[in-house]
Amino acid sequence: MNLKEIIEIVDGTLLNPQVDTNIEIRGGIGADLMSDVLAASQPDAILMTGLTNPQVVRTAQMADIRAIVFVRGKQPQEQTLAIATQENIPLITSPCGMFEGCGRLHETGLPSFESNVPSD
Repeated sequence: MNLKEIIEIVDGTLLNPQVDTNIEIRGGIGADLMSDVLAASQPDAILMTGLTNPQVVRTAQMADIRAIVFVRGKQPQEQTLAIATQENIPLITSPCGMFEGCGRLHETGLPSFESNVPSD
């Protein structure tokens, strides 16, 4: 699914329009624990999260996440936006909650890219 379609589906607003949005997203993950993103995500996914700090972008880089959606209308910290723009990672804010946003994307055919995280 093209990122532009995803932005429409979640009623999103692109926060760094200078980055490339003509990218394909193969699946999605919703998480606030960045350790879960690292342990359970697959490459070429979109991340839906309520966290707005720079660590979200660094985690996305390590996990090959293609774009980040901040749920509940959250706005990222300035440093988060600067790093994402430098690394060409689109940041989107959406008024949807995590449950609704993930549901909308899944309903339109975007598969979950989450795998089970082993428990301790």
